[in-house]
Amino acid sequence: MILTYRIPILILACLFMTFQSIGQQISREEMLFLTPLWEGERYSDGRPKVSDDILRRMKDVTHEEAWAVMKNAGYKYQYADGWELINPDSVLVGRAVTATFMPGRPDIHDAIDERGKKEGKKGQNSWPVDVLIKDDVYVADQFGIHVDGPTIGDNVGNAIYAKTGNGIVYDGSIRDIVGLKEIGGFTSFFTSYHPSHHNQKDNLNTMLLGINRPTKIRQATVMAGDVVLGRDGAVSFIPPHLAERVVITSEVVRLRDMFGHERLRAGVYTAGQIDMRWSEEIERDFSAWLNEHIDDLPVAKEQIQEILKNRTW
Repeated sequence: MILTYRIPILILACLFMTFQSIGQQISREEMLFLTPLWEGERYSDGRPKVSDDILRRMKDVTHEEAWAVMKNAGYKYQYADGWELINPDSVLVGRAVTATFMPGRPDIHDAIDERGKKEGKKGQNSWPVDVLIKDDVYVADQFGIHVDGPTIGDNVGNAIYAKTGNGIVYDGSIRDIVGLKEIGGFTSFFTSYHPSHHNQKDNLNTMLLGINRPTKIRQATVMAGDVVLGRDGAVSFIPPHLAERVVITSEVVRLRDMFGHERLRAGVYTAGQIDMRWSEEIERDFSAWLNEHIDDLPVAKEQIQEILKNRTW
């Protein structure tokens, strides 16, 4: 008889733990469970911490380069485009902090709100902002809501920028756009602009379902700790265990393109020779070119030395 009831009791216990976390930040144990391929440094809450060096080098990566690496690794849904932009000529790079909002329902919203008040929290739209730190990117699923949707205006935007030095990826409408544009480095991707507010009196529109849980941004799946790459009107969300591979691949592609273009302009090789798989002769020439120009290339000398060490020609 004990065995008969063991499974239902376990299920109830798991459900209880799940419901306990609604509207709250994910636990460290759950974070570790959902990011098992990351073997590097983590924050105290378990969120993967991709190194500052990789973030710095990521700013030169293109979406094509990131997309190719992720696709080859089986990650098909990590790219989202079609955004409105603040600072469209800048590149946004940082570690994702995720927030998931849903259409407001009074009973659920009030239950979440009451628990938050007992913990000293005010205003659900500010709860994810409270956990942000330097070099984070606030990534929020606001389910694309437009009228009566904004949870970010110039006050919240200034708080985000003060904590992170970064902007946002926000699938919903923002308000106070003039004030947000005055924040110099607030490079941001958002769905729309509307002057309304997410929760007016007697008009509940949104509620916060979770912080740092997996979330959906357009057609992309995003997890806390992903590296956000926002540029050229689109955003890629790079799983932390692929971030270094993306950066290294980008650097190799960049160097090969520089070499190929230089040799084409000099008439050393034909377009056909450079466009197809390179011969051993060209590969040896490329290695020699790397050694010759190692101090003048737009990739750090240490990275070029590592590339050369792993080459067979």
